[in-house]
Amino acid sequence: MAGVCLDRLDIAYMTAMTTKLDAKITSFPSHFFLEASNAFTAVNARRTFIRSVAPEPIPAPPAVPAHTTTNNTDRGKREWPPSVRSYVQRSFAEENTLPNISRLEMETKLKLIISQSVEAGTLGHMDWDQLPLPQVMIQNEKKQTEYTTQISSSPSRPKVIHTLTHQGTNEALSKKRKPSDPDPATDAAIHNSPWRSTDSRSLFESRISYPDKRPRNGAAPEHGSSKSSQVLDGRKKRFENTNTAPISMRPWRPSFINESPSEEPKGPIVGRCQDLEKKFFRLNGVPNPDNVRPVAVLEKTLEHLKSKWKQERNYSYICDQFKSLRQDLTVQHIKNGFSVTAYEIHARIALEQGDLSEYNQCQTQLRALYAQILGGHPTEFLAYRILYFLHTSNRTDMNDLLANLTRTEKDDPVVRHALDTRSALALGNYHRFFQLYLDTPKMGAYLMDMFVGRERLSALSVICRSYKPDVKLRFVTEELGFESDDESARFVCDHGGQHYLEERDDGVRLSTSKALNFFETPLKAASAPKPVI
Repeated sequence: MAGVCLDRLDIAYMTAMTTKLDAKITSFPSHFFLEASNAFTAVNARRTFIRSVAPEPIPAPPAVPAHTTTNNTDRGKREWPPSVRSYVQRSFAEENTLPNISRLEMETKLKLIISQSVEAGTLGHMDWDQLPLPQVMIQNEKKQTEYTTQISSSPSRPKVIHTLTHQGTNEALSKKRKPSDPDPATDAAIHNSPWRSTDSRSLFESRISYPDKRPRNGAAPEHGSSKSSQVLDGRKKRFENTNTAPISMRPWRPSFINESPSEEPKGPIVGRCQDLEKKFFRLNGVPNPDNVRPVAVLEKTLEHLKSKWKQERNYSYICDQFKSLRQDLTVQHIKNGFSVTAYEIHARIALEQGDLSEYNQCQTQLRALYAQILGGHPTEFLAYRILYFLHTSNRTDMNDLLANLTRTEKDDPVVRHALDTRSALALGNYHRFFQLYLDTPKMGAYLMDMFVGRERLSALSVICRSYKPDVKLRFVTEELGFESDDESARFVCDHGGQHYLEERDDGVRLSTSKALNFFETPLKAASAPKPVI
């Protein structure tokens, strides 16, 4: 009996719960129970234990319009015009790819262009050959976005569109500067500001515009608004006739916007000037062929300058003329044996005059010309380059140069002398160094003269620590490569060592025990790193 009672209670409880569930379900909207898919047969859930409910009829799936299938069929059988096919092929060509545009972006843009053309019905009427490629469109959009962001984030640049007409500019300015209706509380706060409490207007106050000073609805301006009106009139005049204004007065425009269809000529030019002498002017734009001399005239100019140099020895004039000659070679892209000869002659003259700046510029160009095997004297200037690195104490470039030397270059006498000089300095063998200094081939002595003083101070410091109590001045003259005793004595005195020279019966002597480390101080000053020109 107990079990039967429990079963009846369970049935009654389940019936009550089912009735409540039926009430909630019937409160939902009818479309809540529509099937989203017809991939299966829907079966209604049982709602009560007493009686079964007949299944509700399943709604029929919506009929598919006939034109949809027709469109899909037509889309698969569409015949694309040849111009469209050519446009797509050019879009995927490797030579038209841009490094900052991904393939996915390009494909998305291409699909958008074609789909919009199909929807507009202009697929066969568009000039696809002149239409920019999708990657070019994306790049232009990115540039425009960056420019807009830059302008909006810059507080000092006026955000005004420069292509407006005069009337549109006035309207834009008036709309931009039109204030909203002022709040009385705001007006009171402005009039009671500390900088308006006195009669004298400060500099800061004169730069502030107040809403109550501007005329509204054509009304006459109030007293004190003349300054604001003058400022507005000046700003309006600034944007009038911007195309006819001087370049310095025109509004700023981004560099990537082409204002005129004409482009600057590309490639080398051919000179037409027949003057042998021409001053050097630094170019600020495209060179004028009427001011550039052709190769035939430049060859005559070189012979003329060589003759001038032998006669007058005016380095300022010769350097200016050689720089003008080199400029004419550069703008015409002339790289041949004549170019090598011109640069070598200018480098030798600059080296003779101690002009390391011009020499190094010529040396840099000669390295590029020698790489093209155009003749000249590459081993001679290679030796000069080694000596130049010794002068500037540039160990990094020196190591790179030594690593790239060939056996043929090492066997050249001029290069061998420069390598022996480097080895003597690296080993601290000042005796061998000054022997090489007195026997320098070609124009290497001009470079060695630039750092021989430093090496003489270093040798003097070693001699003072090694020889006691003194040495003859003649010994210093022979060891340090001086031409006479007077020259060696003058060198010691120039560096403050005159107190250590003593004149005795057997001649002048240098007191090494007294000098000892005296020459270390000038040596440190002379050994300071030289700037790489």
